[in-house]
Amino acid sequence: MRNILILALGSRGDVQPYITLGHALRQAGHAVRVATFALFESRVRKAGLDFLPIHGDAEGLLRAASQQGMLAGAGMFKTIRALGRSYGSLAASLPADLAGSKLHGTDLVLNQLPCNLFGWDIAEYLGVPHAMVSVIPLARSRHRPLMGFPTGLRVFPGYNRFTFYLGEQIGWQMFRASVNLWRKQAGLASQALFGAFERMEKARTPIVNGFSERVIPRPADWGTHIHSTGWWMPEDLDPDLQDGVWNPPDDLLRFLQSGSPPVFVGFGSMPVPHPEQTTTLVIQAIQSTGQRAILHTGWAGLGGTLPETIHPIDYAPYRWLFPRMSALVHHGGSGTTGYALSSGTPSFVVPFGFDQGEWGSRGAALGVGPKPLPFKALKAGQLAQRIHDAVNNPAYPQAAAALANLLRAEKGVLRAARIIEQLT
Repeated sequence: MRNILILALGSRGDVQPYITLGHALRQAGHAVRVATFALFESRVRKAGLDFLPIHGDAEGLLRAASQQGMLAGAGMFKTIRALGRSYGSLAASLPADLAGSKLHGTDLVLNQLPCNLFGWDIAEYLGVPHAMVSVIPLARSRHRPLMGFPTGLRVFPGYNRFTFYLGEQIGWQMFRASVNLWRKQAGLASQALFGAFERMEKARTPIVNGFSERVIPRPADWGTHIHSTGWWMPEDLDPDLQDGVWNPPDDLLRFLQSGSPPVFVGFGSMPVPHPEQTTTLVIQAIQSTGQRAILHTGWAGLGGTLPETIHPIDYAPYRWLFPRMSALVHHGGSGTTGYALSSGTPSFVVPFGFDQGEWGSRGAALGVGPKPLPFKALKAGQLAQRIHDAVNNPAYPQAAAALANLLRAEKGVLRAARIIEQLT
């Protein structure tokens, strides 16, 4: 048995996969502790894992980033600045939250924090191995840029790898003082100006990715220390979460049984600048197509007075819900994309920023639905056209069903747990 520490911060979609991974490792006989926001304590403990609190409000931080220009089609650097002003506020409290005395007994560190913040440092302090875990491709490559940066550019040799260096340094410089304060308190020398990235690459620090190579093909220059396992879904671990066990609310069940399969529309943890206007736009698009719809209210704050043909929900397991839909419209987060592509239902993405556009482009390239419609360009007519195409093009359900069969067979979280157990 090993004592494993998982560092994971962000929205629910950022954190839930690592709780699932922790659950898989616990089932394999290990003791697992997750360091994350208090918002997710009940989820961590429900999975049978120990909880180490990190100060911060996940929803509030993301909403602050939205208000400061992250969403609604902001450019890459404006988005990064907005994230820096919001999530950067964690820098002051993280050294105390991750004090060395709280970490004693740890045998292995798994780190989701961007730029591997604190992972290398904690492992060095404890003298234990560590690995990066991620649900988007963060390993450097000359064959593709970091997600969120333009693809296909040849502005100068080495552009693709440069985007990874740039992303690393943006995150590192934001938290460098915080990490070095932690290292000082732990009795370690400060990290160099540009961090430990070259040391990690030379050491071939393991990276375990929670997505499928069928969706994000493996770059030829990734080493054998980089693994892509498939998505990490709790349904692959817990029979009680399978399709037939969840009991839907009566109003949802009545709505599903009262007509043709509806379209799902939801933006997950993404707050939108003007939720009432966005709700009106979605209503107009749905009504013009003659479809029924499920509207996921989420952190976007959608909802209010809706026509009878549109039913609001706050929660339903995606593994249960998505196969019952005629089409899926979502924000393109990695986890939601995994469920959408594994459902066999046609889908397309309304991306807000960062990695979401590429997940949408990959779905379109794989033939499971129309091309993405960025949130900044969201208009009722364009949304209606995409929905009509997703529901009526017979090629989409065929491609979606074929891909879903392959993805659901991967059992990515079980593969990831086996790989991690082999780390020394």
